[in-house]
Amino acid sequence: MWNRLLADGVLLLHLVFVLFVAAGGLLALRWRWIPWLHGPALAWGAWIAFSGSICPLTPLENALRRAGGEAGYPGGFVEHYLLPVLYPAGLTRDAQWALGTGLLLFNAAVYALLAWRRRRR
Repeated sequence: MWNRLLADGVLLLHLVFVLFVAAGGLLALRWRWIPWLHGPALAWGAWIAFSGSICPLTPLENALRRAGGEAGYPGGFVEHYLLPVLYPAGLTRDAQWALGTGLLLFNAAVYALLAWRRRRR
């Protein structure tokens, strides 16, 4: 049971990290120190997307799930609602490249807006 709870915790951490990578630049519009955290996270997320690598949180989660046996109730809230967000079916290399490019373009636009706003002051 503890392994499954830990696996769910890793999955939630993974989801929060993915959301931060994708939209953390928006937080920089409010807090000036966010780019120091978001920049490395964005670089990591883009590298994972472009290289086709797997984030280390994925094998950790899988190991915890295997250790927990995954017996009993076949899928709780976390597995049903959050797993498809992190691991969509049919994810191809082209889709990964498109996601990585969109990720960088979106955040470049946010940081350009941030630079423009700071320059105006």
